[in-house]
Amino acid sequence: MTTAVVHNGKVQHTVHYVSLEPIILEINFMQTLTERITINPEICHGKPCIRGLRYPVENILEWLSSGMTVEDILTDYEDLEREDILAVLEFAARWVKVKRIQMLAA
Repeated sequence: MTTAVVHNGKVQHTVHYVSLEPIILEINFMQTLTERITINPEICHGKPCIRGLRYPVENILEWLSSGMTVEDILTDYEDLEREDILAVLEFAARWVKVKRIQMLAA
């Protein structure tokens, strides 16, 4: 947003305001995502999991793609929360946005 500062009927200068709301929302979301999706070499062989529990992201995606609803998953796995499932979907969406995957030599 731009605001003109007027004095005695003349524009003295303009002030440009930038909304930080999208940036703040992204930072808050990333904090939430990293709290919900964890990677620990000691849990599920280092696969991304929900909150350090032994629910790999890939399992949640497989359940959803097989036709289970979020409600079905939450009913069957009571220690999961709706926000966990949403974090899995966001994690997957960000993962497929990778521009290039490079294989590393073993």
